[in-house]
Amino acid sequence: MGPVTGQGAIVHIGGYTAESGGRAEGIVVARRDPASGELTPLGTAAVTASPSFLVRHPVLPVLYAVNELAEGEVTAFRVAPDGDLSPLGVRPTGDAEPCHLAVAPDGRHLFVANYGGGSVAVFPLDPDGVPGERSDLVRHEGHGADPERQEAPHCHMVSPDPDGGPLLAVDLGTDSVYRYDLDAASGRLVSRAPRLRTPAGTGPRHLARHPDGRRCWLVGELDATVTAYDLTADGALHQRGRVDASERSGHVQPAEIAVGPDDRFLYVGNRGVGTIAVFSVADGLPELVAEVDTGGEWPRHFALAGEHLYVADERADMIRTFRVDPATGVPEAVGEPVPSASPTCVRP
Repeated sequence: MGPVTGQGAIVHIGGYTAESGGRAEGIVVARRDPASGELTPLGTAAVTASPSFLVRHPVLPVLYAVNELAEGEVTAFRVAPDGDLSPLGVRPTGDAEPCHLAVAPDGRHLFVANYGGGSVAVFPLDPDGVPGERSDLVRHEGHGADPERQEAPHCHMVSPDPDGGPLLAVDLGTDSVYRYDLDAASGRLVSRAPRLRTPAGTGPRHLARHPDGRRCWLVGELDATVTAYDLTADGALHQRGRVDASERSGHVQPAEIAVGPDDRFLYVGNRGVGTIAVFSVADGLPELVAEVDTGGEWPRHFALAGEHLYVADERADMIRTFRVDPATGVPEAVGEPVPSASPTCVRP
């Protein structure tokens, strides 16, 4: 078997740099062996400040990173076939500490969640994927029950609907999921009332959509829960029930949540106890199948690629590779952890 080439074998890793008290230098590029899952780091592809979350353009070889700073920025990079990155442009997000971003399904707009300011920013993208002048900034208002973590709005995720429904914006600080329609011509967001309010103190962080478009799951960072919702075509969420994100004792702070490649299993990364929880979502409420130790304590982010799962442990300075059993959905660690400084996002 010859050398593995092509975009499919490339992984980019975002992390915290010195500006945020981290040890990364920027965005790291690694090569992935699709057969064994093995990751081989190739070095820092771009020196940029605290690129804590990364997303790819749906059709163009372009990677976007938030720069999670007091004066937030978003940076776009052209991706070479070997994974090397060349800057295409930098834009201020208009608010503090952007922590998540997503590209509209048609590839024409970029949405950014500003955690510090509790707002959503919108950028039009030109035919090359370069972000233009910011076209909107919508600020959330209010606070939640937790005086330390919910003293103000904290937008933690932006989730465009693959089928063209409303954008969902998850706000940890106000225990809310907001719905927005995009006016494509002006690049402005139109609020669609009412917003979903979670139980007080949930601290919603991320949500995962089922590919059928009719269900989603929301992870509560502050109360360590997973809430199941029915999702309507107009982006309304109807709660079906809640389960614990972890069965472990200790301070559980869930972070990433994602549906597996065959749509039968839901995965949740639990910081504090260092686990990936696997839930069956075949019918009804999520049902815990297994909870697997990651070898670290702070699995900030993970990504599924083929039959492998890659876990970025921010505090253990490593990426851990797991092979997912296709029948049971349960991940099993393979190989040695790959050293990576303060990793917060792994993007195959």
